[in-house]
Amino acid sequence: MGRHRGRYAEEPSGRSRRRRGRGGAFAALAAALVIVVGLAGVGVYMFGNSDGCGGSDIQLDVAVSPELAPAVDAVARDFNLTETAVDGRCVHVEVRQVDSANVAFGITGAGATMGDTDSDVWIPDSSVWPRLVQSQSGDAVITDTGTSVARTPLVVTELAAYAAEGDEPTTWMDVVPTTAPGEQAEHTVRVVDPARSSTGLGTLYLLHGALKEASPDNDTFNATMTAALQALHRGASADEEAAFLALSGGGEEAPPIMVMSEQAAWRYNTAHGDTSVRVDYLEDGTYYLDYPYIVRTEDGEITRAAEAFRTAIRSDEAREHILAEGFRGPDDEVDTSLLAAEHGFQETAPEELPAPSEGSITDLTLTWNQMKMDSRVLAIVDVSGSMLAEVPGTGMTRMQVTGAAATQGLEMFSPSSELGLWKFSTDVNNNLHYQEVAPVRELQAAADDGTEQREILAGSLAALQPLPQGDTALYETYLAAYQEMSRTYRPDRNNVILMLTDGDNDNPGGMELDELLSQIDAIASPARPIPIITIAFGPDVQNLEPLQQIAAATGGAAYMTEDPTEIGDIFIRAFSLRISDPEE
Repeated sequence: MGRHRGRYAEEPSGRSRRRRGRGGAFAALAAALVIVVGLAGVGVYMFGNSDGCGGSDIQLDVAVSPELAPAVDAVARDFNLTETAVDGRCVHVEVRQVDSANVAFGITGAGATMGDTDSDVWIPDSSVWPRLVQSQSGDAVITDTGTSVARTPLVVTELAAYAAEGDEPTTWMDVVPTTAPGEQAEHTVRVVDPARSSTGLGTLYLLHGALKEASPDNDTFNATMTAALQALHRGASADEEAAFLALSGGGEEAPPIMVMSEQAAWRYNTAHGDTSVRVDYLEDGTYYLDYPYIVRTEDGEITRAAEAFRTAIRSDEAREHILAEGFRGPDDEVDTSLLAAEHGFQETAPEELPAPSEGSITDLTLTWNQMKMDSRVLAIVDVSGSMLAEVPGTGMTRMQVTGAAATQGLEMFSPSSELGLWKFSTDVNNNLHYQEVAPVRELQAAADDGTEQREILAGSLAALQPLPQGDTALYETYLAAYQEMSRTYRPDRNNVILMLTDGDNDNPGGMELDELLSQIDAIASPARPIPIITIAFGPDVQNLEPLQQIAAATGGAAYMTEDPTEIGDIFIRAFSLRISDPEE
C-alpha cells in the first residue's frame, strides 16, 4: 500500500474522503483544531527538557500491530530515557501489541473483538483499517498523521525444499488455481482469513485485479474468481500462527505456497529454520503494508505527546530498530543481512500497486464471506431414457458422464455444507415424477453404518440408471423441489436447487410453464432466496428460454452445452453467482 497522507502530512492528501454527517464533521473539525493548537505549541513545550520535567508523567498508550511492536517498544525505551517534556511534564510511552482487526472492529462494532482496543496512538499494519473505521464509523476520532512507520511488500513464499529457482517471474495466475473442481492443482495455497487480516485481504485484492485484467469478459472473470476463492478457502487459516504451522507441514505432492509480507517471511524463517521458505516477487506489482501512525485522541496534551513520539519514531535511530526487525524503512531502505538474497529477498523495492478503496475492501470482504457461507443444495438428476445416449468420443453414456461430473462437483463443497440428491423422469416414483435418493444433510454426517454423506452421494450418482421409457417431467419436479427447499429453508446457508438435465420439458398433459412460474411466485420471498440453477446439456435441448425464465424468477441461472464433459466448468460458472464485483 502506498504512503498514506492525511492531516499531518507534509504533502496535501489526494485521497477523497467519504461525506460524513454533521455530527461527524463537527467532531472531525474539533479534533483538527485541537491538533493544530497542539502543534503550534510544539516549539514552546515539546522539547523544553533542558531543565528536566516535574510532576506526574504524561502516559501515552500506543497500540501496535504485534509484528512491529518489538521495534516500536525499542524506540519507546530510548524515547523514555530522553525525558522529553510536554507542558513541563515528561512523556512516558507504553507500547502494547494489539491485533489491527481487533482495534478496528472494537471501534466500528462490525466484527468480533477481544476487547482492550482503546489507545492514544494506533499503529495498525495497514491503512486499510483506519479507512474502514472512517467509512463505517464517521464520528470516531481517527487522525491520520501521514507518517508510515515501516513498510513491507507482499511476496509469494514456497517451502525452499520444493521451490524452483527460475528466471521467469511469478504472476498471480501461477499462484492460485482457477480451474474446475477435480483437476489436480500444482500447489496448495495458504492464506490468513481476509476478514481479519490485511495480508489476506491484500491477497484477495491483488488476485481480483489480476484476474479481472486477464479475463475477456465478466462471465469468465466470475468463473475464474470463484475457482480461486474456493482454492483460497480450502487453504485458509484463522490466524497467521495457524497458517505458518500448515505451511511448515507441507509435502512434495501439491506443495504449499503462501502470500505473506517480506517481514513475515523473515519471521517465519527465523522460527522455522528446518522448513524455511524461499521468497518470490510478483511480476504484476504488489501491495504494501504501511503501518500508519494514527492519533486517536482530542486531548491537547496527549496530542502533543503523540506528536513528540511521532518525531522520535521518524528518527534515524528509530529506523535502525525497524530495519532490525525485517521491515523496510519509510523510504524502502532494507537490511540485506536479514533479508538475504539466499532466501530470494531482493534489495530493490518491488513495484507498488494502488491501495484498494474503502468500497472495494467492503465488497471483497462480503464476497469472501459469501463464498465462506456453507451451501445447502438439492441436486436433481435427469434419469429419462435419453440419458442412455452415448457421448461421442467418451465411450460413456450421458448418465455416466453426468454422474462423474457431479461427483467432481462435490469437491467444491466444504464438509459442513449440506447436499441431497433427487432423480426425476416421468412416473419414476409411482405417480410422482421425482424421487429422493439421499436426504439433504451435511457432507460430513455419517449414516447408521458409518458411511459419510459425501461417499453416499458419490455412490448414488454412480449407481443412477436411466428409465428407457421415461420422459422429462421438468416443471413438476422444479415445483416439488422448490416447495421442499422452502419448507426446510436454512437462513444461515445458501439454499440452492441444482438441476442437471439433457432435454426440454417433455410431459404431455403435465404442468405448463405459466403455472409453474405462478406457483413459485406465490411461495417465493426476497428474504428467503432459493435460486434454481439448471445445467442443460446434449443435442436434445432445443429451447433454453423456459429455463432462463425459471432462473430469472428465482435469482438463479440456466446454462446449456452440447458437451456433458463441460459440466465441471459450468459448475464453477454457476457458483460464481455468489460473487459481487467491487468494480461494479
